[in-house]
Amino acid sequence: MVATATAEAIDYSSAGAALDIEQLSHAFDIDGAELPVLSDVSIAVEPGEFVALLGPSGCGKSTLLRLVAGLEKPRAGALREDEVRITRPHPSRVVVFQDPTLFPWRSVWDNVALGLEAQGILKSQRQRVDAALDLVGLSAFRNAYPHQLSGGMAQRVALARALVNDPKILILDEPLGKLDSLTRISMQAEIVSLWQRKSFTTLLVTHDVEEALFLANRVIVFSERPARIKADIRVDRPHPRHRGDPYLADLRRQILGLLGLDATW
Repeated sequence: MVATATAEAIDYSSAGAALDIEQLSHAFDIDGAELPVLSDVSIAVEPGEFVALLGPSGCGKSTLLRLVAGLEKPRAGALREDEVRITRPHPSRVVVFQDPTLFPWRSVWDNVALGLEAQGILKSQRQRVDAALDLVGLSAFRNAYPHQLSGGMAQRVALARALVNDPKILILDEPLGKLDSLTRISMQAEIVSLWQRKSFTTLLVTHDVEEALFLANRVIVFSERPARIKADIRVDRPHPRHRGDPYLADLRRQILGLLGLDATW
């Protein structure tokens, strides 16, 4: 696919963007030696798709997200958003990490407003902050500070901080990894609801097979480092999904087998 526009010309008219990852390879230089982390990875993501990435710890999944975000440049291959080559960060692609990384001296409202403030448009777009807080159910906590929030609430603030930018691609790097199991289940349902309401394209890295199957349209399973695609599995179930669904249980067994963990289940 050939780029047809410059990075500044990204079209914001639709909610989700197409993402093309083409023959992507990447490596790190460590103590003078090259450490390969991704090898010839190609993924085509349709606008509005929810894709989960699974694989062994340290195989390169989070590195792939950083490349999609434009935080690093690949050694080989290309990434394109709506046919525009990704060469640097852009407000249309927003990352939510495992740690909410909220500024403790700023209120919830001020933390969510950071992106608009950095773009110099906060004064004219203040209503977007209120709308984002309403979307994640935290309007009543707009004047609270991070130390007054639970872990789940802090992660909802991080989601609101991402959503205030109206992203076309939402990048989730184990955003629920530090939450207790009950809060995690609740947040999974909230993420599905936000995705359904806003229709952004979503990439999720998780180590939880059940979470991937509960949330995503597709689950891509990677090998050990350097990561190669072992399987691209479509999850053919509408939302809301039920964790006891035999279809999902069968997919779970398949994926655990691909990860070499089937003997434990």
